[in-house]
This record gives sequence, structure tokens and C-alpha cells, in this order.
Amino acid sequence: MRYPCAILLLCLGLTGCQQYQARPEIVPAAYVGLQAPKTATLLLQKDDRLAICGDSITEQKMYSVLMEAYIVAARSDLHVTVRQYGWSGEQAGGFLKRMDNDVLRFKPTIATTCYGMNDFRYVPKDEAIAATFRQNQTAVVRKFKEAGARVVLGSSGTIHSVPPWVKSAKGTWETLNLALLNFRNIDIEVAQAEQVAFADVYWPMLVKGYESRAKYGEGFKLEGNDGVHPGWAGHVMMATAYLEGLGLRGDVGQINVDLVAGKATAREGQRVVKFENGIVSLRSFRIPFSFEPGDVTKDNTIAAGVELADFQKKLNRLTLKVAGAKTAQVKVTWGEASKVFTTEQLAKGVNLAAEFPQNPTSPAFAKIWKAVAEKQAYETKQIKTLFRSKEAKADMEAVAKSSQVEFDRLADALKAVIKPVDSTIKVEEVR
Repeated sequence: MRYPCAILLLCLGLTGCQQYQARPEIVPAAYVGLQAPKTATLLLQKDDRLAICGDSITEQKMYSVLMEAYIVAARSDLHVTVRQYGWSGEQAGGFLKRMDNDVLRFKPTIATTCYGMNDFRYVPKDEAIAATFRQNQTAVVRKFKEAGARVVLGSSGTIHSVPPWVKSAKGTWETLNLALLNFRNIDIEVAQAEQVAFADVYWPMLVKGYESRAKYGEGFKLEGNDGVHPGWAGHVMMATAYLEGLGLRGDVGQINVDLVAGKATAREGQRVVKFENGIVSLRSFRIPFSFEPGDVTKDNTIAAGVELADFQKKLNRLTLKVAGAKTAQVKVTWGEASKVFTTEQLAKGVNLAAEFPQNPTSPAFAKIWKAVAEKQAYETKQIKTLFRSKEAKADMEAVAKSSQVEFDRLADALKAVIKPVDSTIKVEEVR
């Protein structure tokens, strides 16, 4: 959707006419956002060291665990290692001061950031506060670039209420969200000026927040029970924004079965070990994201976030294509579970990860999830406790070295569970 330049200039104080985000009717007209730039190519490179940085929402270790588990499972071929550096209550300026000690010492090659929620100080749009945010965000990006790291500059999400624990908060829920929208627009301008990538957390949460409340009632809060810290649904949306910002496109692999020729092939991290009597013996070197089915009407379930973010279609595609079927329907059995599809569906391809959310790769993914969660829990302890101890004040380098022993153990434990998974896919014509 395009808006008249005069209106945009008044709303955003810009010097020229730009493209603006399409706004569905359910979102009030006051929300005018810059068009979010898309990451055109994969930013992640082999052996990258990814730093996930942000405030208390990052320190929740939810979207960060989602991201790391996905990356090491679905893109195990890249051998990316990840650390999260969340710090409760932090603003971009505070992060800037601790970057050298806490983050850059580990030599990240790529980083994501999520600031703004504390920076806007829970007040309506304020030009002086916004100018400080722009300055600090620019400085953070430049410091990463000077250290040789690529950057995905993320916006904050939305809020659902005025936080009662912030005594200086003022305004209404909507005026605060509009102030956050202004920060999101600033992030886009900083990303474009500094030629780095952008992850749009705010706009998808804004739109899906309105849509989900209309569908499920006001009790559905993407922003979480306290109106600021999201539950699992919101964190899936955040992870989706960052994974897309990193340029990930979601092809975990494809299996092709030709029933006439009696052949099966696979690509992108999948290998056919044997094909006989309609049974594919498959070895998966890259495995899809897996989760327990949950109530999609509840904001605290991963299942709700997967649906709202369209996660399976965007980022989690393990495709099965079947050619040569002579019947109208075909039964597919993956492990112990079976589903019947039409011949036309299978000719086009079905997403096994979406059709079988619990599947033979799920136990392996659960081990990855557990190992990632344990490692990230220690990362918070290392940075917030050990690096701030009296021993660290006396000898920071000694503490950094000694604390790394436990980190290395946990990182090795994660590597140990990233293994190929063997399974069988049986294809039967339904007569």
C-alpha cells in the first residue's frame, strides 16, 4: 500500500517519498510503517559464529533457543555455532558499553540484535529519546562491522499493555505501540544507511496480534501475560523474523519417488540408502524443526506460533514428491504414522515436516533442543554472574578462560547429538 507523501512526511518526519508497509484493514490507520527490506541471499556462512544479542526478551532464552535448535538441526551442513547474550532491562547504549568484554572477545562473525523495548522508556513518541536510540543503534552496528561481523538489526516487538512495573511509564497502550513503531522505522533507516540486514519483529507481531485477538479473544496475547515478554507463540514469530533476516529459506530436503521407474532420489541433506517395494530407506543429515502438537488458540504454545508465523511453509519444508501413482489416493507411512494424500497432492509435493510434526526425526531434535537450552542457560551465567564476580574484577582474563571450560563441555555435548537420522518412508497406492 502506498500513502501520500504529505501524510508520510507529517507522520514520520522524512525528507522524501518512500515505500510503506501494506496495512490490513484490521490494523488502525495510525500505524504507518516503512517497507521492511528483505534479505535476498543467505547471510549465514559455513563455520559462522552467531551472536544473539538483546534485552530481557532475549534473556528469556526462547526465540534464541528456537533459532539455534533450528539452525544446527535444519542447517547442520553449515556448522554454525551460536551464543546468546540477553541482558534484562538493557538498552542499546548499555549493550554498546559491554560489547568488547562480553561479546567481541568470542569473535562473532555474524550477530542479531533486539533492542528498543527499554530504549523507548515506555513513553509516547519523543524525538530526543528517538535520536539517542538512532545514535546507539548506529554505534552498535558500526562496532560489530569494525570487528568483522555481519549484522542483522532487529526491531523490537509490540506491547499489549502499559507495564505497571515501570513507574515512569505514561501514555496509552496504542501511543506506546506507535512509539515502538517509530523505533522500528528508525531501525530500517539505520540498517539501510549501514548496509546491514534487518529483521522485522514488530510488524508481523502487530498484524498477527490484531488478527489473533479478533479470532481468539482479548486473552490471546502474543506479547505475553505481562504485555511485554512474549510466550511461546510470540517467540516463534520472533525466531521466524530473525531466521528470515539471516536469509534462511527453509528447504530441509526433498525426496522424489517414481513408482513406475521403481526409483527414489533425494537432495539437500537427505540420502536414499535403499528403495524397495515402495519403501524408502532414508538417511537425514539435515532434520526439520519438530514440536509437540498444542492448542493453537493459546498464546503460550509453540503450535500457535508455528501457525501464526506460517513457519512450516516459510522455514521447515521436507518435501516428498511421488510420481507414477495409478490410483486416486496414496498412503504414506513415515515411521509409525500414516496419512493418505491424493495423487495430485503428492505429484506437487507434500511437506512431511508439516504433515507429520511428530516423526522419526523428533527424538533427535528433542536431544538437540535440550542441549541448546542447557548451553544457553550457562551462557547467561557466564556473562551475568561469572564475568561480574569479584574474581573477574581482579582478573577478567583468568575468569574468561576458566569459565570457558564448562562452556566447551556443553558445546561438545550439543555437537555430539547432531547426528544423521535413519527412517523409512513407505508409499502405497490405495486401491
